[in-house]
Amino acid sequence: MASEKVLAFGDGNFETEVLQSPIPVLVDFWASWCAPCKAVAPLIDTIAQDYEGKVKVGKVNVDDNPATPSKYGIRGIPTIMLFKEGKLVDQVVGAVPKAQLEALINKAL
Repeated sequence: MASEKVLAFGDGNFETEVLQSPIPVLVDFWASWCAPCKAVAPLIDTIAQDYEGKVKVGKVNVDDNPATPSKYGIRGIPTIMLFKEGKLVDQVVGAVPKAQLEALINKAL
């Protein structure tokens, strides 16, 4: 799926891993059949390495975990959301450049 630094989030662990995290969390909502999701995956891996220890990075497969995307109103993927202290800080939809993801993260640091 991704590098070992990118975590797998789902309906079962979203509360503990994301909402209760002591550091900001970047969440990539994706699906295996989604071409833009595949395009953004290497950027997610790079972000996970670049921000290791400062931001937790993970992915939610929307096909395997329908409750969490539904709760957050995900209609298009990839949707990348940034959470801090259990709250949604910001989000972007679609394959975006690394600089845009970094700007998103810097809002929470």
